Amino acid sequence: MKHILIIIFTLCLTSAMAQGSLEKGKAQFNAGLGFSTWGVPIYVGADFGVHEDITIGGRFSFRNYSHRFGGDRYSQTLSVIGINGNYHFNRLLKLPSEWDVYAGVTLGYYVWSDVKWNNNSQGTFGGEASGIGADIQIGARYFFNERFGVNLEFGGGTGAGGSVGITYKL
Repeated sequence: MKHILIIIFTLCLTSAMAQGSLEKGKAQFNAGLGFSTWGVPIYVGADFGVHEDITIGGRFSFRNYSHRFGGDRYSQTLSVIGINGNYHFNRLLKLPSEWDVYAGVTLGYYVWSDVKWNNNSQGTFGGEASGIGADIQIGARYFFNERFGVNLEFGGGTGAGGSVGITYKL
């Protein structure tokens, strides 16, 4: 029973110290995995507080996808580097301090390369493309303490449908 009380006390203390919104002048790092029907992207990024409700940041993601159909093989890689801006709704919605709910836009430069179709009867075909793309995102973070949290985002500039990962505040 004593151990259970210590665990409950520790969890309550940890939640009380958690801080969701990123303060002006502070930074946080994010990393994780995306979800997509075309491979599993990995991403890293950073956000910087420019206002108590606004952050700007950068993000890099990479994914590789390969598919076999009969004797044929298709493969591709996609790299995206982007900048984002997010509005954080914590003050507006009067959320508990351990939560961070946000929405925003990402502008990214993508490089889609090594696109190959290996068709046994036709030979190998390849191609590359690059360009600028824009995404919108909505997401939330939950902080276990002042520095460490988990995040879930839909949209997000990863070249995917969303992402899940960790956040670490400096």
